[in-house]
Amino acid sequence: MKHTKTESHSVLKLKDILPGILKQLPRLPLIIYYIKKIFSIQSTNIFSIGSILEKNAEKYGNKNALLFENQKYTHKEFNETINQYANYFLSIGVKPDDTVVVYLENRPELLFMIAAMGKIGAVASLINPNQKGTSLIHSINVDKGNYFVIGEEVFHHFEAVKNDLNLTENTFLFWLKDNEKTVCPSNYTNMYEVVQHHPKENPPTTQHIMAGKRYANVFTSGTTGMPKASIQTHKKWLLTYYWFGKINLHFKPTDVIYVPIPFFHTNALIVAWPSAAAGGAAIAMRRKFSASNFWQDIQYFNASSFIYIGEVCRYLFNSPSTNIETKHRIKKIFGNGLRPDIWKAFKKRFHIKEVIEFYGAADGNVSFTNTLNIDSCIGWTTVNYAIVKFDVETNEPYKNENGFFEKVLKGETGLLLSEINEKLPFDGYVNKENNTAKIFKNVFEEGDTWFNSGDLIRDIGFKHAQFVDRIGDTFRWKGENVATAEVEEIANRLQSITNCTVYGVKIPHTDGRAGMITLTSNSEVNQFNLNELTELFKNELPSYAIPIFVRFSKELETTATHKIKKFHLKNEGITTTDPVFVMLPKTAAYVRMTEDIYANITNGNYLF
Repeated sequence: MKHTKTESHSVLKLKDILPGILKQLPRLPLIIYYIKKIFSIQSTNIFSIGSILEKNAEKYGNKNALLFENQKYTHKEFNETINQYANYFLSIGVKPDDTVVVYLENRPELLFMIAAMGKIGAVASLINPNQKGTSLIHSINVDKGNYFVIGEEVFHHFEAVKNDLNLTENTFLFWLKDNEKTVCPSNYTNMYEVVQHHPKENPPTTQHIMAGKRYANVFTSGTTGMPKASIQTHKKWLLTYYWFGKINLHFKPTDVIYVPIPFFHTNALIVAWPSAAAGGAAIAMRRKFSASNFWQDIQYFNASSFIYIGEVCRYLFNSPSTNIETKHRIKKIFGNGLRPDIWKAFKKRFHIKEVIEFYGAADGNVSFTNTLNIDSCIGWTTVNYAIVKFDVETNEPYKNENGFFEKVLKGETGLLLSEINEKLPFDGYVNKENNTAKIFKNVFEEGDTWFNSGDLIRDIGFKHAQFVDRIGDTFRWKGENVATAEVEEIANRLQSITNCTVYGVKIPHTDGRAGMITLTSNSEVNQFNLNELTELFKNELPSYAIPIFVRFSKELETTATHKIKKFHLKNEGITTTDPVFVMLPKTAAYVRMTEDIYANITNGNYLF
């Protein structure tokens, strides 16, 4: 794969990693100790989220554990509130492995429910509150159970599909107040009221929960179809408790970690939460991300760090400067998806010294972390992984004459795989048929088993890597591979572009897929400077990677974690009512798509 002219493609040299190594040297004994702890955790160990929270309630007592709007919970109060929920559900007969559907927005009660189910040994099926209609029915039916906790704020969406869920007479329906704009419906139990009358003492069940036990279902974002429910175990939470919390972030009880992303997805659930818990720090929780309120929140909560996803960073970076965006005590941030095109400028503008970028997936068993604070890097991992040659045209890994996969060379891009074994199992999905595509067998030798990440990453040396693209986003054109993330990085340099996404579309009578960029802009279509975009592409991209089509959209549909949904855009291709411009063969500029041009394209009259 040829690469664009960005500094992010260089291979690491010793001078790049030496400062980070020297900084970590004094902590080396602790790092080694906690790595050993990570590998000592067995699925059969009596060790869980609940046992950590109970220990923190004793150790940190009156220190803050959770902040939300004007609410505060100390570690003691946080654990006691969770206990009330757990003891109530035990009293009505919830047993280990029972599923409780949890459908509410990002607020403290979400954490109470997750942890309560963790203490019981039951499963909180975390339904995305943005879902409604068909997708809501689908997600609930994946692992339905007889218990439903419905937030006041999404109650009308649940009621709209309730009759399609085929609920039994044994179903328990709970209503959880929010802003109290309505009253509890007559056929629901008011959850807030009933839990108040139950003991605050730790339930005895916590003492029997094993690390390998499932405590939650987390649904994939659904960018390529209906969401899939990934299995979340206590062990996975505990591994990040040590890896991120103890080794990479090492927060203190005086720290406040701002979490503006949802706990029904894994970045908040199994990175931010255990990382805070590992140091007795507080979580400052926000219902929904807001770029305009971000720095006010940082000041209000006196946050010392925040977790991000790349889209959050992009929104902040594209927002107008404020006089408070550098008036904070934040020295390090952590998250994934901060793109190389804004990495250094982001740190400089917002006065942030360390970016602990990481790579991981809700369904995976591998995690990379930028421990050494290297720019534009996802870091390293202790897991046995491999980056193998991948053919994006066939959408399959390359196999040699012996039928085995082959690893890429340093500096090259390939598919990330991680070995599946007893210490690092693949927990998979609730629907087992979804597991097949995620497991490769006989990869390097007969009998081995590897997890298919579905992501293309670049080996940049010293066991470090750089994220490139997702399989299915990368496409092939003119016999070359085009990484959409790289094209997006280039386009996003223009201030007139507020957001964009790149993908490949089929054109009749051509092989491969032609590049298309859909963008939103702060300029009207007829005022947008297409010549500036064309020059940028020509200066920074090889010819095959320059998008053939430019589509202007009023907005880009996103998931709850602000990831752009490409699925319907790919399906629509060039058939859309949005304004589309095309760079025709042997031309050097984009022209507006007309009915005649469209007809000539579909009839194969242009030789792209």
